[in-house]
Amino acid sequence: MSSSDRSSPPVWCFSVFAAREVSVAPRVLGEFAKRGLVPDRFESVAAGDELAIDVQVAEMAAEVAAHVAEVLRGLLHVERVLTATKTLAREARA
Repeated sequence: MSSSDRSSPPVWCFSVFAAREVSVAPRVLGEFAKRGLVPDRFESVAAGDELAIDVQVAEMAAEVAAHVAEVLRGLLHVERVLTATKTLAREARA
């Protein structure tokens, strides 16, 4: 069995670091909604005057993920956006 048979499509992970402003989280989520994407995970953590948002979306084309990351980087109050992918192993077949 090849490794592609054992793993699922990649999950795109976005880490957004921004100023702690009330409009940031809805605008970040809105960029996914505009594309008809529902994140598998959306978590926001505020500390002091900073906000960290983690978003995970499965089955997203690499070109779309790159474009979303660039759009997020241009949002007001966003300081930086990091992206990564992870692949989850599928259960072994009998």
